[in-house]
Amino acid sequence: MNRDPHRHDLGEFLKARRAELSPAAVGLPDGGPRRVAGLRREEVAVLAAISTDYYVRLEQGRIQPSPSVLESLAQVLRLDDDQRAYLYELAAKDDYRPPRRRPRPKVQPQLQRMLDDMAHTPAFVIGPRTEIVAWNAMGAALITDFGKIPEKQRYYIRLLITDPAMRELYADWEGVTRLSIAQMRMHNANNPGDAQLAALVGELSVRDDQFRQWWAAHNVAVRDTGTKHLRHPVVGDLYLDWNAVTWAADPNLQIIVWTAEPGTPSHDSLRLLASWAADPSHTTSSSA
Repeated sequence: MNRDPHRHDLGEFLKARRAELSPAAVGLPDGGPRRVAGLRREEVAVLAAISTDYYVRLEQGRIQPSPSVLESLAQVLRLDDDQRAYLYELAAKDDYRPPRRRPRPKVQPQLQRMLDDMAHTPAFVIGPRTEIVAWNAMGAALITDFGKIPEKQRYYIRLLITDPAMRELYADWEGVTRLSIAQMRMHNANNPGDAQLAALVGELSVRDDQFRQWWAAHNVAVRDTGTKHLRHPVVGDLYLDWNAVTWAADPNLQIIVWTAEPGTPSHDSLRLLASWAADPSHTTSSSA
């Protein structure tokens, strides 16, 4: 009998979260040396007012938790809003169904036209697996020439892990990469059996010890907005705000738009980058 992959991920998520908590953080006595970090299963069970056997079966992916148990666990494990949403998303999938193949998203012409009209604003379109499916000239100038990357390898997380230039581009490469991994896990919560995602995770886990460690941590985050420091090879330091806008025609797609506050050096540098990108000798492809 097939095990529901949502329940398996739920169990792994619970294990990862309890491993992050010390007894003192939840008001329990230390109790001496521990073989592994974090809370014991029986301690989580006591705090959540459930039996140890029930909690063990939850981590083993054998049972479906009730809403009241989920709420108790969310409080005991000190989950933030994104983690709580992820917990409920996983637990909502009760009956196992063989996963359907989710094809790579396709970009409608009107979306590409909109990107191309943003002459001074870097932008690209990203899918739930971090696949890059469209971009404009400024997006390519800011990050990399996506058109030169084979479509099957054109994943943002893959670039972060495998391309040395990306490690140089982001001043906080580790923070950016860990956030991207957490977002990828969050945005695939409703499709844990996805074969393409499994292949991507498998490849990167073999290639990079840090990726394997960070993926196993089961951290989650919503892709929404933030600020990043980039060290661009053409225009130097950039401090840019980014926003993720969901494309209504396909909610699996998000448009990542980069901007800088007017009057700042970064805003001036973006204008300089736009001039550089407009040079025919720097022309880049705009979509897959």
